[in-house]
Amino acid sequence: MSDVQAVVQTAPGELEIRSFPRPKIGEDDALLKVEACGICGSDYEQYAGEVQVRFPVIPGHEPVGRIDEIGPKAASRWDLQVGDLVVVQPGISCGRCAGCQTGRRCRVVPGNAYGYTSTDITPSLWGGYAQYMYLHPATIMHKVDSSVTPRMAALYNAMGSGFAWAQEAPDLRAGQSIAILGPGQRGLASVIAAKETGAGPIIVTGLRADAHKLALAKELGADVTINVEDDDVVAAVRKATQGRGVDVVVDVSAYATQPILDAIKMVRRGGTIVLAGIKGSNRLREFNSDALIFREITVKGVLGVEYASFAKAIEVIESGRYPLEKLASHTFSLADAETAIRTLAGEVGEGAICIAIDPHMS
Repeated sequence: MSDVQAVVQTAPGELEIRSFPRPKIGEDDALLKVEACGICGSDYEQYAGEVQVRFPVIPGHEPVGRIDEIGPKAASRWDLQVGDLVVVQPGISCGRCAGCQTGRRCRVVPGNAYGYTSTDITPSLWGGYAQYMYLHPATIMHKVDSSVTPRMAALYNAMGSGFAWAQEAPDLRAGQSIAILGPGQRGLASVIAAKETGAGPIIVTGLRADAHKLALAKELGADVTINVEDDDVVAAVRKATQGRGVDVVVDVSAYATQPILDAIKMVRRGGTIVLAGIKGSNRLREFNSDALIFREITVKGVLGVEYASFAKAIEVIESGRYPLEKLASHTFSLADAETAIRTLAGEVGEGAICIAIDPHMS
């Protein structure tokens, strides 16, 4: 029984490679051979200490892999067998306790989520930055067609966020207009979700440094892109909607708070603003809450992704309707996990959109 190599975060800004024993699998659980693990903005926030976790922890809540070992009860319940390609939802929920029944945190399963559960909790392998990951009986997975590569399947979480935040949360309808503030991986996924809904015009904003992402947004279905450093973003959105304002604004920008103030000005009366971009320690200034009241604006905060949005994401990935390979910008090994995280954050490298870890890459 060989050891499993994994990246472990021991403190903010501190990562190291550690070895763990391969877990023993019983009748009702399984072991995943991780073939790719996507990295999202919250991975950087966790790395930087903005997200509080119990250290030590193996990061990675976007794992893709093949079932390597599975118990007979688990195989029957999940309808899976050894060799099946699956993507794993981050949350681990029993579905029965008071927390699950009220939509809050599960109060039964230790840790509650992959990528955020301490290695001190047996059997330690609770994150996707590892060669293998333990699959708790309460895990929720989606089988992916074998024609899809693990690297492309690793887009499932970003794509799921697009459907959850741009379509489901605001109840986006065909013919409605939408502004997506931020052309990162989840902003681009929101473009696809809006396009699938039949929304329009679809407007995407970004910085000068985002020129390649804004171009890709157009290719994926955006009608208008706006460089907020060179143009008056509110005026540009108003012009694109004949002065009416958009029905929906989705803010997926990281740390910047100005997009929230802009959203209030660019959304139509009675429209909806969805806040998904984490701002960390940054706080709003000159916030006019009366504008929300007098213009009857709905504001929704979103965090996770539910089963239906993941299912829609996987269907789009399997369909080949969009050039999603252009989103898969970088792949790194376990040894280069810190570089991978910092590349996504724009601290090193360039051209980052969707980044993944390949745990078996040398």
